[in-house]
Amino acid sequence: MKVLSTLSDPIYIPKEKFTWYDKLWLRVMNDKRDLPFIYLLTTIHLTVFPVAILLFTSILQGGWWWLVAVPYFYVSQLYFKGRFGLMFHCICHRKCFKKPYQWIHGYITWIVCPLFGHAPEGYFSHHMGMHHIENNTEDDTSTTMPYQRDSAKDFLAYFFKFLFVGVKNTILYLYNRKRKKLYMRLTFGEYVYIIFCIAMCFVNLKATLLVFIVPLLFARLVMMLGNWTQHSFIDGTQPDNLYTSSINCINTGYNKICWNDGYHIIHHLRPGMHYTEMPAEFLKRKDEFAQNKAIVFDGIHYLHIFFFLLTKRYDKLADNLVNINNMFGSREEAIRLMRERTRKIPANGS
Repeated sequence: MKVLSTLSDPIYIPKEKFTWYDKLWLRVMNDKRDLPFIYLLTTIHLTVFPVAILLFTSILQGGWWWLVAVPYFYVSQLYFKGRFGLMFHCICHRKCFKKPYQWIHGYITWIVCPLFGHAPEGYFSHHMGMHHIENNTEDDTSTTMPYQRDSAKDFLAYFFKFLFVGVKNTILYLYNRKRKKLYMRLTFGEYVYIIFCIAMCFVNLKATLLVFIVPLLFARLVMMLGNWTQHSFIDGTQPDNLYTSSINCINTGYNKICWNDGYHIIHHLRPGMHYTEMPAEFLKRKDEFAQNKAIVFDGIHYLHIFFFLLTKRYDKLADNLVNINNMFGSREEAIRLMRERTRKIPANGS
């Protein structure tokens, strides 16, 4: 186990001087700390967009098409996917653009998101309209509670359930709670995207599969893998306790490229908090983390944890577990608690 050490995750460091490009965007933005999002979006527009369009044209034929398609898929779906997805997550929680310029958020939702496998309106409706209200408890349509969370078989059952009925269940959830605007947005976005993909298949089937359909399936796998890992360790006696229904990952390179997404307990406690404030908030709450025996890992991120869980390598998890304020008396105690918190939690606590 590890002791709580100095944090190396991103915090806001004021720029000494803004460039002309910074100043141009600051006129339409709410928070100067979000300038890195603009640079990410600019890079995507200069790299991913033109190649995606090129793949639909007749310029590339045969092997030349694949010579462009393979690196395109790597860059868009492996290099940029996490960065973009977690950036979009941030701007869903905190409005990035001033009111007269909110159309830019709509543009990102409807034009940019599909390139990374996000059907328009789906992420916002599910995440903001349902997940952060239910916090992975029973009524959450993507809850991990009924599953054995160190089981590959259970993960596959979880993923395929979400893939085939997740959208329908979220629409029903929003409908039953009379959140008309959200369920209408979600329904409209999904159907428009399905119709769009079918139509584009007649334009160029191969390019549509690569640019839109495979990224959609891949994105839903990645999101469910992330949610599974973030909510794998749950205290079954108090599943609504935000300290014991999620985890934190600190001092990892993942936080540097994905906007401190590892601070998932902090995010559920303070959903609207700017990502650069999360490390300080964690340190401020460290005594509460210790009192609840909250799970915090140092130096590893969700993919590591997912792999260690499904291979039941609790020894590896214990190696990277932070023993805040000596909340665990021994390594064995920590492993027992982690095993306990991955067990299935029956409905209604029965």
